[in-house]
Amino acid sequence: MGKQNTDFENTIISDNLQTNIDFIKNLFKKDSMLRVRQVRMNTGLGTGVDCCLIYFDGMVDSKLLNESIVFPLQRSKIVVPPASLIDYIDKKVLFAGEVKRVTGMTDILRGIEYGDTALFVDGYSTVLIIDTKGFDTRGISEPEDERILQGPREGFKEAILYNTALLRCKLQTPDLCIEAQHIGRRTDTKVFICYLETLVEPDMLAELKARLSKIDIDGVLDSNYLSELIRDHPCSPFKTTGITERPDIVAARLLEGRIAVMVDGTPAVLTIPYLFVENFQSDEDYYLNYLVSSIGRILRFLCFFLAISIPALYLSLVGFHEELLPTMFALSVAQARGGVPLSSLLECVAVIVIFEILKETGVRMPQSLGHALAIVGGLIIGQAAVDARFISAPVLIAVALSGVCGLMVPRLRGIVFYARFVLLFWGYLGGLFGFMLGISALLIMIFGLKSFGVDCTISLLDPSPQGLKDILWRSSWRKMRTRPAFNRDRIRAGENKP
Repeated sequence: MGKQNTDFENTIISDNLQTNIDFIKNLFKKDSMLRVRQVRMNTGLGTGVDCCLIYFDGMVDSKLLNESIVFPLQRSKIVVPPASLIDYIDKKVLFAGEVKRVTGMTDILRGIEYGDTALFVDGYSTVLIIDTKGFDTRGISEPEDERILQGPREGFKEAILYNTALLRCKLQTPDLCIEAQHIGRRTDTKVFICYLETLVEPDMLAELKARLSKIDIDGVLDSNYLSELIRDHPCSPFKTTGITERPDIVAARLLEGRIAVMVDGTPAVLTIPYLFVENFQSDEDYYLNYLVSSIGRILRFLCFFLAISIPALYLSLVGFHEELLPTMFALSVAQARGGVPLSSLLECVAVIVIFEILKETGVRMPQSLGHALAIVGGLIIGQAAVDARFISAPVLIAVALSGVCGLMVPRLRGIVFYARFVLLFWGYLGGLFGFMLGISALLIMIFGLKSFGVDCTISLLDPSPQGLKDILWRSSWRKMRTRPAFNRDRIRAGENKP
């Protein structure tokens, strides 16, 4: 358990049943969901043995509890030496699928708080933790933000045990390792580290475990808590840990030698290391024909550049390099700007901010209202602003095209927002020269990114025919015979030659 529970971590379980009951009742004296069910086991000597079941209502399967534990205990007749009573109950009385013997109060509390039932027997300091989990969870469905046209429709749920089962169905191999940790002083959240032992790099795995062990926080309610605490560049807007709700994506990452981190209570799973090219890879790239997938990926790279560059290029050309514009186009821009009270910079900033507000509002509102808001905001408000001469039509077109291109790379939404403003100011101050300086600074940041010791642009730093076959385009599976360079075993398929 967490640090707040150190007062009972060393508590010794008494062999007196009533003492144990009083201790746990006092510990949860303000929790009305705690249930204490006392049962007497019959013996052939005409006497009985008192037992007690402790669990939380709503966390256990009542039918399983009654049929597999309560009924067998009440109907049993035991004539065994006292020293073997716990062993006899475990092996011959209970019908439960999983039973663990514990002697520490921490293990008992951790079990009952997660839906298990603790069985205390009078006269014994060993307690049986019985698997009776039965709390309801959301059904398996396709993640809303990761919908695909073709491929598996499964998505992770909030219950971590179901998530591990979904992953196990994808990777039916003993090479799959799933290690458990508990993080959070108060939530004591269960965290699973998943990897394929023969592929993962040991130093990377050790680094992850070291970073997780240093986390000291009250509670962990979502995987983003861990993502912010273990990332390589805390102040960078670039992601260095991947996140997904799809079991097939996690399985594919593990097959590339990566590590997945599951957090109980959330369907979002972290994957590390995270390469920059993953921002442009769609979930269905590998479920469609590679020629079709390659077209989509090239468009995403192009849209990312356009999303961050169009407003800056517009300001650069209009403010510093009008001679580069066709004469008719320059005259049209000048005519459209006539009567507009704001400068080109303020126009762009205002329209970008309004566009982001409308986009954020559309996301947060109910789906039907969100679509209506997008239409009203994009058409009516934009046209009205141009007619009222608050903004010029060229600025509206430039920002709208930039915003639409940004929707093609949702994983880089934050980067697009910040980079768009940075390049906008550089272009306003220095024209194309300032714009190129901003692009150069952005590239330096990208090539300096690391994720758990792995360069996020590793395929570009050491280019090879195999390494480039899943970057700008996706080659067919016949030609992708190697895994990324951070693997222990780089051969994916075919002969042992890259």
